[in-house]
Amino acid sequence: MKKLLLIVILIFAVMLTACGPKDTPVPTVDEPAPVEEPVVEEPATAVPEPTEATMVEEPEPMEEVEIRFSYYADGNEADVMQGLVDKFMEANPNISVVLDVVPYQTIDEQLPIQVETGEGPDLARITNFGAFKGKLLDVRPYLEDPDYFENNFPAPVLAAMRADGDTSALSGFPDALTITGPYVNKTLFDQAGIEIPGEGTTWQEWTDITKQVAEATGVQYAISVDRTGHRFAGPAMSMGATLIDENGDFTVDTPGFRAYAELINSWHVDGVTPTEVWLVGDSLNSCIDFFKSGDLVMCMSGSWQVNGLVKDVGDAFDWVVVPNPTGDGGSTGVAGGSAVVAFADSEHPEAVAKLMEFLIQPENFSEFSAQTLSLPAQEEVASMGVDFNTDQKAVLDALKAFTNEVPKLQDQAVALNVHPYAFAYYRNSANRIAQYLTGELTLDETMQRLQQDIDDAIAEANQ
Repeated sequence: MKKLLLIVILIFAVMLTACGPKDTPVPTVDEPAPVEEPVVEEPATAVPEPTEATMVEEPEPMEEVEIRFSYYADGNEADVMQGLVDKFMEANPNISVVLDVVPYQTIDEQLPIQVETGEGPDLARITNFGAFKGKLLDVRPYLEDPDYFENNFPAPVLAAMRADGDTSALSGFPDALTITGPYVNKTLFDQAGIEIPGEGTTWQEWTDITKQVAEATGVQYAISVDRTGHRFAGPAMSMGATLIDENGDFTVDTPGFRAYAELINSWHVDGVTPTEVWLVGDSLNSCIDFFKSGDLVMCMSGSWQVNGLVKDVGDAFDWVVVPNPTGDGGSTGVAGGSAVVAFADSEHPEAVAKLMEFLIQPENFSEFSAQTLSLPAQEEVASMGVDFNTDQKAVLDALKAFTNEVPKLQDQAVALNVHPYAFAYYRNSANRIAQYLTGELTLDETMQRLQQDIDDAIAEANQ
């Protein structure tokens, strides 16, 4: 009986082997397994218990952080930026970005103090680069592609955000390019039956023509310019002023500077310009509101106003951007714009760099330019062209007109806004010129005191 049982077991083993893979060798059986104990085979792919030596350490997820982004806006920039920030946070759920929208005055006056005392945000949108000298974060070590960052923005702008002697730091990027230039109410010209003059028209000729249009249409004001040293600079340079000499120093007492101050004074004497712009208030007053209401024929402002005009004027009247008036210095506006910068006190430099690198990617930068109707400062985006989010011919024509001003810019018109001591000129020029316009100072006194103001501010900054 035992012999028969052995034969049956052997036959069964052979049958099982025949049903397996053809190339699997048949095991040799030295002696039969005990029938009393069923054999339980271990799975061929059994995984041994992990030990300390074999365990692979999982990378720790990035710590959840919050970064704060102080932001000012002239138009809809904050809304557009919030959309991009939301997209960033969706792709990076461990990083929370708080967009603090504040008035420009807060950026200009309070932010430098906050940063100086270590109470500033992680990032901010600024225009006064000199105010944060030595306070910016070098994000280069945290960027995935620092070469792309560096190669897509104007070198002078990037350099303006570096500490002295540092030739490689990347601390921010210009988010929009601006050009100063004049807006003209085309409807009023049409009603007056006067043709809008083009390239080569002087400031005096524009003054005479806009006065004719105002008289013919019965509007209150003919011509004005924003009450800032920035907007004053372009016309002054066009009339021959040298604001930045060959050594890079500020010098205001030049014939062109005097000539434009005298021209603005004549506007006030003749009553063809709104006194509220220069003679009342502070240095942030603008002529654009008088233009939007239809009470002003020509307003010297800049490209950042396009979006606001679209929103506030609508189809109330037609407006156009005209070439900057010409003079002994040619025809030039002033290049400028805002920049997004990171601050050295940030506790989360990796997250800050990640956000900045996200914002400069062509699809995101292009979206910002298209939605805000701003001239792109990013080279790849500019070369590709921006499909501006508007079907209004006036807007597209305006953006084209401002783009045409770029090749005409004087070197000093490009250098002015990123000059390390631009603040010394900006903060003092409008107030001193206003003192001349009100009769508080003579023009000679204005030039002397303005130059001293600038020299003193630079000396104080270097203490």
